[in-house]
Amino acid sequence: MSFGLCSSELTYPNIEGLRNTKANPVASKSFRRAGGYIKKHYFLSPYSDARKMVISSHLVPGHLEGSFMGKKQQADPRRKLEFVRTLLIDNYDSYTYNIYQELSVINGLPPVVVRNDELTWEGIRSFLYEEGAFDNIVISPGPGSPTCPADIGVCLQLLLECWDIPILGVCLGHQALGYAHGAQIIHASEPIHGRLSAIEHDGCNLFANIPPGRNSSFKVVRYHSLVIDGESLPKELIPIAWTSSDDTLSFLETQKFDAIPDASESERPQANFDSFSARNGSYRASGHVNGTKSRKVVMGIRHATWPHYGVQFHPESVATTYGRRIFKNFREITQDYWLRCSSFSSDRNIHYTVSMQVPHVNRLFGAVHTGRQSVKEADFRFNGEACSNGQFMRGADQRNLGHFDMVNVLPLSMHTKFLRLKWRKLDHLASEVGGARNIFSELFGKNKAENTFWLDSSSTEKGRARFSFMGGKGGDLWKQLTFRLSEESNAAGEHGGHLSVEDAEGSTNSTFLEEGFFEYLNKELLSLRYEEKDFEGLPFDFYGGFIGYIGYNLKVECGAASNTHKSATPDACFFFADNVVVIDHHSDDVYVMSLHEVDTTKTQWLDDIEKKLVSLKGSATRKLDERISKAAANSPHEAGFHSEKSREQYVSDVEKCLKYIKDGESYELCLTTQFRKFVGEVDPLRLYLHLREKNPAPYASWLNFSKEKLCICSSSPERFLRLDRNGVLEAKPIKGTIARGATLEEDERFKLQLQYSEKDQAENLMIVDLLRNDLGRVCEPGTVRVPHLMEVESYATVHTMVSTIRGKKQSNVSAVDCVKAAFPGGSMTGAPKLRSMELLDSIESCSRGIYSGSIGYFSYNQTFDLNIVIRTVVIHEDEASIGAGGAVVALSDPEKEYEEMVLKTRAPVNAVMEF
Repeated sequence: MSFGLCSSELTYPNIEGLRNTKANPVASKSFRRAGGYIKKHYFLSPYSDARKMVISSHLVPGHLEGSFMGKKQQADPRRKLEFVRTLLIDNYDSYTYNIYQELSVINGLPPVVVRNDELTWEGIRSFLYEEGAFDNIVISPGPGSPTCPADIGVCLQLLLECWDIPILGVCLGHQALGYAHGAQIIHASEPIHGRLSAIEHDGCNLFANIPPGRNSSFKVVRYHSLVIDGESLPKELIPIAWTSSDDTLSFLETQKFDAIPDASESERPQANFDSFSARNGSYRASGHVNGTKSRKVVMGIRHATWPHYGVQFHPESVATTYGRRIFKNFREITQDYWLRCSSFSSDRNIHYTVSMQVPHVNRLFGAVHTGRQSVKEADFRFNGEACSNGQFMRGADQRNLGHFDMVNVLPLSMHTKFLRLKWRKLDHLASEVGGARNIFSELFGKNKAENTFWLDSSSTEKGRARFSFMGGKGGDLWKQLTFRLSEESNAAGEHGGHLSVEDAEGSTNSTFLEEGFFEYLNKELLSLRYEEKDFEGLPFDFYGGFIGYIGYNLKVECGAASNTHKSATPDACFFFADNVVVIDHHSDDVYVMSLHEVDTTKTQWLDDIEKKLVSLKGSATRKLDERISKAAANSPHEAGFHSEKSREQYVSDVEKCLKYIKDGESYELCLTTQFRKFVGEVDPLRLYLHLREKNPAPYASWLNFSKEKLCICSSSPERFLRLDRNGVLEAKPIKGTIARGATLEEDERFKLQLQYSEKDQAENLMIVDLLRNDLGRVCEPGTVRVPHLMEVESYATVHTMVSTIRGKKQSNVSAVDCVKAAFPGGSMTGAPKLRSMELLDSIESCSRGIYSGSIGYFSYNQTFDLNIVIRTVVIHEDEASIGAGGAVVALSDPEKEYEEMVLKTRAPVNAVMEF
């Protein structure tokens, strides 16, 4: 006798004959659970009753009493689910929200994301069986191993108990499916991260309409160090996909194949693959493992009788072909499963309609979503019945890592300010008065340029940047914010700190911020009101507001577990800039802007600045400071800098990173160190002017917080995150760096070497997928795109590999929410971000401080633009410090990693030495 389990792929030939001894106890436990709920909640929900009925009436017919078994199916036509409700279990990964974005589009509803330790099994069971809140489950990738309870959380129990609900496991979720049924988890012959493979498959429903084989267009991205041992698979687990060869491919190599697009292919970035790689194979790394042949790796499995599937690769990656097709196939598997199951209900008509599904998920989604803090007040209701889940609430309080309130409601008691902007445009004036350098020096460079800022687009070629913003201590609204985290700051909610606010009159007020700096900044911005017509006609997005930096240690307000090292500099410093000068480098126009709390006719500052600018015309041709002629240093040590780590120590740290990567703890670790030098009474502004001339950069900046004895001279080429007035978010991570050549021929050769380096492409791809995830947390479903992938940009001392990610911000999230979702920038942490930051804190010997953080602005109208603090000299209390590092991946060579790290210090080190 054969029983079909609601799917053409699933058969149950003999219950007693199952090889896995766990199957029968699980089945009987589920039967008792389901049967009890049917009696107790017979009228709770026709949708959930249908599910419980198939459990009791289909799998264990010998135990039925009063079942619907044997009754004829009514003639009512059955309908497929119009929407599919997914419970997405997040294993603390940095790619989960890429899955979230895909499922939101494919399912017609966003999934509910719950971390693997936020709910107990009893809590999840309640949602699944009592409330019938979900149609399927997806288990995300994640760091670590399914053999470690702390890494996998509730997932193993889900896989064993929920045999009657469709489940898809990705990477770690795939390994968990194997491990739950007795398969062994072993180290892969080599870790594969950010590299692609051709895949063979058996044509099962999960791979429907996807071509298999080495020469097909089906190429998948892999991020894993551990694998299921294929020889240990029990009979109930069937391999459905495997690697077609030992070789791996870089992303650019896959572009040689003519892709057969599916629904997602139009969103997949296409790279230019010129004839260079075809002519010169030296820039394509071999995929063989130390010259030895390794077994084909299991890339997909399914359960023989349960609707459970797993894939080792990452279908959500931007570089995986047919990734969306796989998620669509899982949706169709789910729809077919419940359609077939519904036929066993003959006494009730089960309506799979929008009105039935949307209220359920919307209520849960509104409270859970990303596990935000508001869940502690949740009282979920389904079909009129309350479902208070104390376990979930306590879990959210205890493990509120990286989660934030997605909806900001301004307290009625909060004081609001109504700001009015006045501005003038001075046509084609910039070059006439000597350019940005002369304008800043003359307007704000006096008195050691105290309390001044300059967001300096000193490199504007190829459209990398267009505007520069500068100013100093200004009008009545000016103030300085200085924030230091408390000693006890951690991700458990104890991330408060001390805030000092100095106003325009020089008086200072100090307070302790229990909720942290980001929450304070968020409330400040939300308290500002304005008229959009005030800035109509301005071609840029900053009209006044906060300008300053966010230190790396503020990661504890964004999900990191803790800070092992305390920063010597403040963790955040900002000016509120109410008077600003703007230079448009494209049109050569100069704008002057002034903010006031009330509508005013006063224009004194605008008048004064305009007069000063016009008077600069006569001095525009004066000579710049004379160069100091010194030989360039090849390393920080030659320039007199002291390193926190010796070469040997740094190489040893790289080897530690490689060990963590091999064990599956991380895909990529961005290791850094610090160099320091006593500089005494240096003129920091002249140093910055020298740096910007020697190493111009699109996201360069100067900040001088004189009371803190702190100056920042940055020549950063990297944008962290930008939000424009149209609500579009953009990130431009850099991963992959090589030195410029001494000759044109050598320079071009180095550039191509970077372009086709499998290691650098892997680095870049991992961070692109990470940033897609971070933007996916706050962007509208289906809007996250990668318009530019792995493009090489050239600067004074290096070539770099840059990608661009964009998405449309959700209307109910604030500017600060967007930053919290992505900070610190993934290019400075690695992936998965939370685990990687924890590991890096244990390896690095000092605080990164301002380095690895962000410099930029938050405009009063909630736009922002922030860089990544790299290629930067921080001068604090007579000491200059420079941070540098690099991404360690499975393909890294420790010695070469040290050399690349030193290369990145060249521009700022030489600026200090020459000065």
